[in-house]
Amino acid sequence: MIILKVGGSLYDLPDLGLRLRAFLRSLSPDPVRIIPGGGDLADVIRTLDRIHGLGEAVAHELAMDTLRIAEAFLRRLLGPAMPPSALDGLDLGSWPQSWDLTSDSLAARAAWQHRARRLILLKSVDIPPHTSWQEAADRGWVDRFFPRAVAGAPFRIEAVNFRRWNAEEP
Repeated sequence: MIILKVGGSLYDLPDLGLRLRAFLRSLSPDPVRIIPGGGDLADVIRTLDRIHGLGEAVAHELAMDTLRIAEAFLRRLLGPAMPPSALDGLDLGSWPQSWDLTSDSLAARAAWQHRARRLILLKSVDIPPHTSWQEAADRGWVDRFFPRAVAGAPFRIEAVNFRRWNAEEP
């Protein structure tokens, strides 16, 4: 099982659907479950929270709702190539309801829950090899909770700059 997180920062790529279908084919025959990023949709909630003081719990719930919208967007973009959702049945238990936890950490939680062997984060940035997840969080490349979400993970974690990925790459 592979958990694939599609960063919301990628939604403006004109050929996103073509790239994602090619990437999914490159993962075959492994089963894949997908986690969408919130991107600009979640940023709207951040702005509303800042203006109206919604509070972290309410803002977190609304941000989670944006992931379903993003997932619907990806489903329409990918059609039958869309993998099953990893959001379904996701158990966050006592995880924090704050902006420290975004879809990066949700994808990590899904990887634990589904006993995935790989977690792939499709991003708009390069995360240099051997960078600790704490440093990546400090630099804003993953969310602040992510280092805790993957501590001791039994699965391989990969970050791919999907803006630079092409179908010819291994």
